[in-house]
Amino acid sequence: MFSRLKIFTGNSNIELANEVSKLSGIPLGDAEVFKFSNDNSFVKINENVRGADTFIIQPTCFPVNDSVMELFIMIDALKRASAARINCIIPIFGYARSDKKDQPGVAITAKLIADLLTKAGANRVVAMDLHSDQIQGFFDIPVDHLYSTPIFVRYFKANLDLSNTVVVSPDTGGTARARFLAERLNCSLAIGDKRRVGNNDKAEILNIIGDVEGKTAILFDDIIDTGGSLCKMSRALMDQGAKEVYAACAHGILSGNAISNLEESPIKKLFITNSAPLNKEKAKCKKIIQLSIAELLANAIKKIHIEESLSILFR
Repeated sequence: MFSRLKIFTGNSNIELANEVSKLSGIPLGDAEVFKFSNDNSFVKINENVRGADTFIIQPTCFPVNDSVMELFIMIDALKRASAARINCIIPIFGYARSDKKDQPGVAITAKLIADLLTKAGANRVVAMDLHSDQIQGFFDIPVDHLYSTPIFVRYFKANLDLSNTVVVSPDTGGTARARFLAERLNCSLAIGDKRRVGNNDKAEILNIIGDVEGKTAILFDDIIDTGGSLCKMSRALMDQGAKEVYAACAHGILSGNAISNLEESPIKKLFITNSAPLNKEKAKCKKIIQLSIAELLANAIKKIHIEESLSILFR
């Protein structure tokens, strides 16, 4: 059992860290995290962490490489300041989609990041809605894998008419994720059959497996990046006779033309979590509703600190 609990944050999502701090009742630790004019990152821990159970809240979202490097340096700074344990809270795991060698000559970058986190001195990683479960096996340290699905379930039950609803996985790879939501909403399930072209976000929608005619469809995925394939799927659902289409994704990256793609699509509302911050332009989009994961993370931090099971957080 560790006597002291300390929470620190990098610059990737300070708003989320502040919310976690407020809900947990634990003030954020005193640390300087900034970049010099030569683009080098600098971290200094300004308080005593010797023997402390430390948590770093740092989603490795845009700018991904800066966020990752900040995290590495923060881990090293805490290790050299004699922290007893270093827990990394990484709601968005950068490079998660680089989780396999799917063509000759490519790296498995997710495995590389896992190795570097361990080498830097991390003792535990807490992630949320990883792109694939196999990433947990890339680590030689404990990984707690949280899910945002219960947050979406509570919101949908309180705010949507679910009497004639179908949950749709955009592809076969996300079937288990979509089935998990469908079971908790007591809804039917449909699956999109898509084929991704090359190394970009373009996908060809081949077929929709399941009955969507006359139903409210909820597209459910882990990440929305440019939104190209999700918006194409929403059009395919409408062509198949869906009454209306909503979309829900744990991580709202929303890069490139994502906002214009969303605005021009049949998607009525896009539900995302605040695992990544929204800039002013994205926040103006009236189709986007952001749900907070701060309570989930605050509860996870407290339970990890006192060595309790996290299973209750999955309900």
